[in-house]
Amino acid sequence: MTPRKRKSSKVALKEEEKPRIAIDFTEEELEAEIKKAEESKKAEKTEKQEQRKDKPIRDEKIKQNIDKVKLKEGIIGYILRNSKSASIDLKDPTKIIDYAVLSSSALEASEELSNTFELGDIKHVVVEGNTVKLLSFTVEENKVSVFMEKNVDHKRIYKDLLS
Repeated sequence: MTPRKRKSSKVALKEEEKPRIAIDFTEEELEAEIKKAEESKKAEKTEKQEQRKDKPIRDEKIKQNIDKVKLKEGIIGYILRNSKSASIDLKDPTKIIDYAVLSSSALEASEELSNTFELGDIKHVVVEGNTVKLLSFTVEENKVSVFMEKNVDHKRIYKDLLS
């Protein structure tokens, strides 16, 4: 049995279809292009600096919203964590480890399921038990988990947290 030859995927281009590598610029045009590129870099740098300035404001806004939500009836507590810190407020401090493991596992499992089944970005995760419900989501690098009684409207809580 002789091996089969594979078909080539090369395409022949006509002379006018071939890309031009060399571009002729006058000295003024070249200087204008360089200036435009420098201004673009400056604008990008300024935008990145502004985003960094806004980040603490957004982090503080999330914290403020969580503090408002935790006062609502039926809210058991929350866990807010990022790469630098974690904030935990639960009505039953003896269950901190249980809730922390549940929170972390729920977020990791949702990310794994999303990747495995190509679901795209996960907005939020809700885990519902017999008496307790967990709402977890990520905002930038902040991972938020709110524990509530089963009858609490988690959609409303989610909207309140993001407002």
